[in-house]
Amino acid sequence: MNKGILHTLRTKRELIPLAGILSFAAAGAFSFCIYSLFSKSDVIIHKIGSSEPWETIDPAKSQKLVTISQQWQPIKELEEVKKLTK
Repeated sequence: MNKGILHTLRTKRELIPLAGILSFAAAGAFSFCIYSLFSKSDVIIHKIGSSEPWETIDPAKSQKLVTISQQWQPIKELEEVKKLTK
């Protein structure tokens, strides 16, 4: 009953493009996950260390893939609260 994927692709050639597209999509999703893990500062793997890792993120550096006309300005009240809690 279980003939295997390669045998099925050899006998039903119309499935080859579908298998190729699905493989390409899976490889793209995996590569984006790896990219996010190593290049994004707000992604953490484990919770050991800083309890608030988002505090160390540079707000001047964009965290999005595409940023159009965005200017960052510190919020005065938020900065005061950060100073009081530390």
